[in-house]
Amino acid sequence: MNEKHQNAYTCWFAELTNQDVELVGGKNASLGEMIRSLKDEKVSVPDGFATTAKAYREFLQHNDLTEEIKSQIGDLEAGKQSLEETGKTIRRLFYQAEFPQEVDHAIRQSYQELSQRYDTEEVDIAARSSATAEDLPDASFAGQQETFLNVTGEAEVLEACRKCYASLFTNRAISYREEKGFDHLQVALSVGIQKMVRSDRASAGVMFSIDTETGFPDAAIITAAWGLGENVVQGTVNPDQYTVFKPLLKEGLEPIIEKTKGSKEKKMVYATEGSKTIKNVDTSGKERQAFVLSDKEILQLANWAVAIESHYGKPMDMEWAKDGDTNELYIVQARPETVQSQKSASSLKTYKLKEQGEEIIAGLSIGEAIASGKVCRVKSSQDIERVEDNSILVTEMTDPDWVPIMKRVAGIVTDYGGRTCHAAIVSRELGIPAIVGTGDATRTLETGTEVTISCAEGDRGIVYEGKLEYATEEIDLDDVPETKTQLMMNIASPAAAFRWWRLPAEGIGLARMEFAINNIVKIHPLALIHYDELEDKEAWQQIRDLTQGYEDKRDYFVDKLAQGIGKIAAAQYPHPVIVRMSDFKTNEYANLIGGQQFEPKEENPMLGFRGASRYYSDRYREGFALECRAIKQIREKIGFDNVIIMIPFCRTLEEADKVLEVLAENGLKKGENGLQVYVMCEIPSNVELAAEFSDRFDGFSIGSNDLTQLVLGVDRDSAELSHLFNEQDLAVKRTIRRLIDTARQKGRKVGICGQAPSDYPDFAAFLVEAGIDTISLNPDSVIQVKRRVAEVEKNINL
Repeated sequence: MNEKHQNAYTCWFAELTNQDVELVGGKNASLGEMIRSLKDEKVSVPDGFATTAKAYREFLQHNDLTEEIKSQIGDLEAGKQSLEETGKTIRRLFYQAEFPQEVDHAIRQSYQELSQRYDTEEVDIAARSSATAEDLPDASFAGQQETFLNVTGEAEVLEACRKCYASLFTNRAISYREEKGFDHLQVALSVGIQKMVRSDRASAGVMFSIDTETGFPDAAIITAAWGLGENVVQGTVNPDQYTVFKPLLKEGLEPIIEKTKGSKEKKMVYATEGSKTIKNVDTSGKERQAFVLSDKEILQLANWAVAIESHYGKPMDMEWAKDGDTNELYIVQARPETVQSQKSASSLKTYKLKEQGEEIIAGLSIGEAIASGKVCRVKSSQDIERVEDNSILVTEMTDPDWVPIMKRVAGIVTDYGGRTCHAAIVSRELGIPAIVGTGDATRTLETGTEVTISCAEGDRGIVYEGKLEYATEEIDLDDVPETKTQLMMNIASPAAAFRWWRLPAEGIGLARMEFAINNIVKIHPLALIHYDELEDKEAWQQIRDLTQGYEDKRDYFVDKLAQGIGKIAAAQYPHPVIVRMSDFKTNEYANLIGGQQFEPKEENPMLGFRGASRYYSDRYREGFALECRAIKQIREKIGFDNVIIMIPFCRTLEEADKVLEVLAENGLKKGENGLQVYVMCEIPSNVELAAEFSDRFDGFSIGSNDLTQLVLGVDRDSAELSHLFNEQDLAVKRTIRRLIDTARQKGRKVGICGQAPSDYPDFAAFLVEAGIDTISLNPDSVIQVKRRVAEVEKNINL
């Protein structure tokens, strides 16, 4: 503890360090630490001071509160009175108490000086509670005590301090300390008196220096809404969410890999100019449609997150605010992240649905688990006694008063909130799945209905009808052998990319571009290019709504696609990530918004206008140019130079030459800036002419599904012929072995990204014996196949 302050009643933030938790609590010690230590990193923290633990204890002594508090807690523990009665009685004692003269004087004097520092008679401040036992890595007291905003004048500051003191004994704080085994009278309360950032005129939010769902350490997650930050913290609104890849935060790069616009229906502002109260008002249509932060501001906050995390040496949970008068950004709070950073990196628990269900409603998934139970719909905390154990709690939003109930339920579904709202933070800490920001779960889900909530399918959390069967598996990551053969993963969904970062894979062998187009972009590229010529009026309106904020609709396609694939590339950086250019069939392209107008009708789309043939055709060349722009943005603007391009369904050598030419025309010349271009091997001609294809491409990836279909002449989608479709057929194996032999002679790499190695461990063994370089698998097969490959390699060596 800082010796010179131990007898003081107030301390300036700039005089405090992280060693002063006993003096001013974790929150205020952290503010002081940042002001002192992060000036060189240009991290801005509003000035202020903290009342000390000594001031709090003198307040207790002056008003003879200690014995009375002990008595009340004793009655609670003996079962003589309820938690509610206990909390109410203790808080009333604080409200009626007076400050000792010395403490009163010290707070007034420090407030006057703070006003002078900001060149005003009475500066407006935020009063934030900081308990001396909060924000410890093994005991998150986030949201346990109160914050009071827009406080002005000495009398109001003293009243806010009194209320903060009383909030040490809210029902939720008493309950939490009882559970964690903290002595109520060993904990003291410090109040942070901090210059109020006028975010009521701008925006605010929360930021984590780690992915809150998966623990992926290289991502910074930022949520943002208009007005004061309480709405984001409490989950009153669905905020914007931005994800930044931290390792590429360097000069000239913009590694923003996700930008999701929230609905932001309300904003918290001062009730009237000069008023001390705050209120929620509806946001304008323009505010709802706009992103809260510019790319420059997103990157500035992410850089601060890296600086703060680096200084503290651990993942951090931060609150930020933007001042509407000066347009400056500030960090107003920072504390250690207490959920993902505490998890073991050596094990991975996975959940998987074993049957399909009828989707009822969806939102943001929190936690990667699955749970089922009966719906218990509760609109307000007044009715929480109605909540049954192991039910699925459905409500508009939660606040800290709900915590005792949240511990008893199997899962939570809310109307409002983002990844950093109260419901999300607490459900992660409790290890239960939650789906937040559904919009209208309280109107859709009826009490007593049986449902299954799944947060194991990526960013989108889904509520299914009925109780569905699911499986769980605990994977021990310490017990995985090394292999010479490189094992990679097939990842379709950007939303699921971070989920598997702990697996011992060495890159992504197949990132399907069409999945990102289908699920994130949703619009046919030619419908964006020829928007004004669209005949389908409904599609025209859908595109207008989806692309709001984009003057040039082509930029929407490029940005969304680049961010989607960027998220996949981030999960395995700096390992290679092989991105297959779009391989929709014409019927699949037609199903994109606005797609019907631009696609021909084909009898057999599987063997039709797909893959390479589209890229140089006048019918789709403009669309392919947008795909190229997205790849260029990923590699050069975001900075993922680990991305390799792969060309699917390339039938002839002439076609290969035309595609490479079109790529070069679009700024993607093979060999320039380290760009590699692979080709899929899925047609017999690719094997027959493997030496010639090797002269044109840097490597091959075997698509075993299509290759089997074309070698055996069997429609892979035919139920009647399913008994003939066999990737382990001798003809298919010999074809694959020929390709590997030729490619090795030509010094080209060969991998496989088809389904077979995931389904059949023996097929993986055959590939290793044949000398394949890489095997790309579904994530849930990686450990099992890696063990099999290690055995085969050992036997080959023997």
